[in-house]
Amino acid sequence: MPMKEILKPAIRLGEEGFPVSPITAYFWNRGVERFQLHTRGRAMTIDGRAPKAGELFKNPDLAKTFRAIAEGGAESFYKGEIGKKIVETIQKYGGVMTTDDLANHVSTWDEPISTTYRGVRVWECPPNGQGLAALMALNILEEYDLKSLDPLSPERLHLIIESLRLAFADTRWYVADPKFNPAPLNGLLSKQYASERRKIINTQYATLDTKRGSPVAGSDTVYFCTVDAQGNACSFIISNYMGFGTGIVPDGLGFTLQNRGHNFSLDPNHPNALAPNKRPYTTIIPGMMTRDDESLFAPFGVMGGFMQPQGHAQVVINMIDDGLDPQAALDRPRICLEPGAADGRVALEEGIGAETVSTLKKMGHDAYSVSGYARSLFGRGQIIVNQNGVLWGGSDPRLFGRGQIIVNQNGVLWGGSDPRADGCAFGL
Repeated sequence: MPMKEILKPAIRLGEEGFPVSPITAYFWNRGVERFQLHTRGRAMTIDGRAPKAGELFKNPDLAKTFRAIAEGGAESFYKGEIGKKIVETIQKYGGVMTTDDLANHVSTWDEPISTTYRGVRVWECPPNGQGLAALMALNILEEYDLKSLDPLSPERLHLIIESLRLAFADTRWYVADPKFNPAPLNGLLSKQYASERRKIINTQYATLDTKRGSPVAGSDTVYFCTVDAQGNACSFIISNYMGFGTGIVPDGLGFTLQNRGHNFSLDPNHPNALAPNKRPYTTIIPGMMTRDDESLFAPFGVMGGFMQPQGHAQVVINMIDDGLDPQAALDRPRICLEPGAADGRVALEEGIGAETVSTLKKMGHDAYSVSGYARSLFGRGQIIVNQNGVLWGGSDPRLFGRGQIIVNQNGVLWGGSDPRADGCAFGL
């Protein structure tokens, strides 16, 4: 499709406006203070405030930007007036990007990494993405008989927590720009290495001293997946990071600049150390699953910063070990190794019983329950399963989440989407 056709609906929404959904309005309001710090930020508000639920929001500046891209393509963005305004704005606020930096930008086509989990191959983005964490955790968990344990029992959750903790211990060190510091992926993803790491786990008590680093907070991410009638699937994710990114809006362009450079390390000896022409550790990881015969099983994803690989692992377990459909796999309460905590804190979502929380505390976990608005901590996901040609989709139920799943079951598409969030599952 030509860019003019691709961008036509977005241009119309920018010019004519769109009614803001309740969840979007909530998060917009949480991030509106960031716009007030910068000259052009007001363009992303209505008279200096966030739009209310159901209120029409127009963004003619963004529509104008899209029209320029529709006419001039990538050149107009990276080398034209749009790029010039981006660089001028960044330099105004103390940044060092130049027009040459933007003009020299290249996109790459990368080979995904994968592992098998009980006969299903799980695919993730390679470093500098954090998909490695989900795959390593699944490798460690594969030798445990999770199916024999109650899904929300302290015994199973303890194993999941410990496996994720070990996976993050490695990925927080090894995930960096592979052009500068290629990770030893074959070794990290081997079943033998998983067996060695598994020996560290005490099935009765938490091990809190195995980490090199700890997840850190932040996300402002959108995920969707789709499957067509021929069984081709797309698992897609994009993010400007911490709630409108920097909050800085280039003059007349209608969008904010992202702040994903946040995830560099300032330790010069770290593989992910800040350096010129280098990409940082990035959290966004669309996922995919295929069967032994290489046919599509499911595209899937979970939004939420460093919750993403944790959500991926838990959704895969729900579907593969417990046989849950996409919607049920997303509905089940999740755990989250708390972002930024060095003490092993673990958040347990509402729906996990008080007795389980108490038992995990006795096992040495700094565990606590989370309910209400704070449930957004546990990510928002979507899945589409291809089951014998039938597509079956699900969308995340979390209060401020958006999720979808599509399952291909014998050529039939089966989708699910939660009515309490902005996401949905639908077929055309």
